[in-house]
Amino acid sequence: MTDEESNMPFRIGLTGGVASGKSTVADQFAKLGVPVIDTDIIAREVVQRGQPALEEIREKFGDSFISANGHLDRAAMRAAVFSNQDARLDLEAILHPRISIETKCRANDAGGKYQIIMVPLLVESALRDFVDRILVVDCSKEAQIKRLIKRDKESVAQARRIIAAQASQESRLEIADDIIRNDEGIDAMQIKVTELHRCYRRLASN
Repeated sequence: MTDEESNMPFRIGLTGGVASGKSTVADQFAKLGVPVIDTDIIAREVVQRGQPALEEIREKFGDSFISANGHLDRAAMRAAVFSNQDARLDLEAILHPRISIETKCRANDAGGKYQIIMVPLLVESALRDFVDRILVVDCSKEAQIKRLIKRDKESVAQARRIIAAQASQESRLEIADDIIRNDEGIDAMQIKVTELHRCYRRLASN
């Protein structure tokens, strides 16, 4: 290990299925003073109007995916990528390299004894090699569907397509070093976060 690598913060990859409660868990770590780098936020930023990724999306998918005010039509894109695997892979090819670069830059600037790097698609992501440990937020598929319907006003059929398009629950759990079961209420989740916070601080000190 080089001196530069030894000075890097310990990095926890936080992942989980859609609507599993990743953001809620990340917020609890942030309240404890832990730097959180959220790749969902970065993903939204790299497709803002004027960004090169948005122009690539226009060229690949057509003007119908760009709104009248020049922004990405997220609803149209969401419907396309979760009903067509080729479209999803094309979009990921445009976005993922940019997201990865920006995530690493922000992590390198964020400091902290340890960091949370929130990556929904960590199973398939090159960022998997960037983190030192993996925390999976898990819940039942039924809970995911209910949350997608309530949060995003998705139909049951679309919610199932969104879940099916991601890595399986089994694939996520296979790579997990730690697991938070997010079916037991906020109090149980906060207790688990506090326990993991102490654990990660110890690991970061080694």
